Amino acid sequence: MTRADLAVLGRTVVHLRPAQLAHRARLRTQQVGLRRFPGAGHLIMPGPDPAVAVGWPDAVRPVDALTLGRWPSLAELRTGKIRLIGLTRELGWRHSDAPRLWRFHLHYWDWAWGLATDQDRLVARALFARLWRSWQASAEFGRGDAWHPYPAALRAWSWCGLHRALVAGSDIESDFVAGLAAHTGFLRRHLEYDVGGNHLVKGLKALAGLGVFFADERLLRLALRRLTRQLARQVLPDGGHYERAPAYHCQVLADLVDVADLLRAAGRPPAGEITMAIARMQDWLGAVLTPDGQVPLLNDGYPVDRELIARLRPGPIPETPLLVLRATGLVRAVVGGWHLLADVGPPCPASLPAHAHADTFGCLVHVDKVPLLVDTGTSTYEPGPVRRHERSTAAHSTVQVDGADSTEVWGVFRAGRRARVSGLAVYADAARITCEAVHDGFRGLHGRPVHHRRWSLTSDGLQVEDLVTGRGRHKIVIRWQLAAGSTVRVADRTALVTGPAGDFSVIVAATAPVRLAAESRAVAAGFGSTADAPVLTCQMDAVLAAGVTTIWSRACGSADRERAT
Repeated sequence: MTRADLAVLGRTVVHLRPAQLAHRARLRTQQVGLRRFPGAGHLIMPGPDPAVAVGWPDAVRPVDALTLGRWPSLAELRTGKIRLIGLTRELGWRHSDAPRLWRFHLHYWDWAWGLATDQDRLVARALFARLWRSWQASAEFGRGDAWHPYPAALRAWSWCGLHRALVAGSDIESDFVAGLAAHTGFLRRHLEYDVGGNHLVKGLKALAGLGVFFADERLLRLALRRLTRQLARQVLPDGGHYERAPAYHCQVLADLVDVADLLRAAGRPPAGEITMAIARMQDWLGAVLTPDGQVPLLNDGYPVDRELIARLRPGPIPETPLLVLRATGLVRAVVGGWHLLADVGPPCPASLPAHAHADTFGCLVHVDKVPLLVDTGTSTYEPGPVRRHERSTAAHSTVQVDGADSTEVWGVFRAGRRARVSGLAVYADAARITCEAVHDGFRGLHGRPVHHRRWSLTSDGLQVEDLVTGRGRHKIVIRWQLAAGSTVRVADRTALVTGPAGDFSVIVAATAPVRLAAESRAVAAGFGSTADAPVLTCQMDAVLAAGVTTIWSRACGSADRERAT
């Protein structure tokens, strides 16, 4: 490890809480112990007596059971293949060459919800039993991807819910319930306090489900007490999840909805902390949905199924043209047909950088409910150039200085120095909404550059003013990530963008000579899937302070054509 590597590591670790490091050491020690002494796992991590299992109440309908369009059907699974996150492979358990996220999804077993509701119940139960037996024979307790705490938690919840439809009364039931008891012992000692965030919520949700399944009041109370404690930390005052990734906000919201519904079905109303968190998260989700009803792809994000969005019951679309979600760091502005969502918050919680991108002051723009400026999104969690790019400042509609990232993202889920936002101010009158802020994410460069950005939105279009202050000469690049299907024609300091939202003129004014250019890059269409789309770049080499103003407006005649159609 080089001195530079050690410096980045130090800038990452300094943000962690001591308790996280202690939990990480404990979990690593347990993992080593399970690898060396696999037979001892059940002894040192005992679960409840399988004989006391009562299962879940009949009335329980988890979100996964209500969004069946997300899962493979019985007919698909009977072919011996399975399609997960865009990749189809043999339905077996040895896939060392597959992306790790794909392997995780395989071991979640949530994909089996399609079997639970199939009309051919006998065939579905037989196939589930065969697959479950083969999994049991393959997945050694406590070892490998199958027994990473995260997939173990999702699998435990899924198995609790699938038990009544696919297992109860069958010849695998006694072994299946014993397997759930083993999951209980494992998860109780593998809660991911070293990570926190949605990982910890998943573990506590699973323990709550197992507590109901085994009528273990003590376990249930422990899980709920710890879950409500996490909500005070993870759900921000404005209702957003503190990881600031809307796709993961949806995951956590679905988890809370599931826990609340399970408790009601079991005859015990959920605590007020849970129901209040659900309501606030639903309102937040309704506020940030794009005009076309999609979850914005900020930070690590993937397209969230519309069926799932509907089941989460997002709050109403805000009637006000300006909404500031100050805790999350998002500003929503709507004027005429223009819709702006600006990222003016921290990239991540101090102690959890896993899903952060270097996207400070990035923005999404829709015109007449059609995307104009988009986020590159996330197509992979595999280490390599694609993951590095998708997390980088270059992958977002913001300013980059000297090729550096505004937040020092590295590895797959790490971040060292982070952008710090200050001076957030918003103004609104009858004709214009203005938002501005400052961040110091480039302070590690010589001259300590600081980025100031101001958005001004009117019914005529969007004006973005970027000012980089500090000392010395620097290379400044502003990128505008355009929606797939767009084309760009550049002439001097102007550009014509034609895309799904129509025709737009882009005019650039700067304090130093600039060069406009159109490039092509891949945007994520989901995990494992990308599409080519253009990016409009504005480059300058200037002594600070240096400013660039970019004006987006409909091209002449475009509005008339839109009205005509």
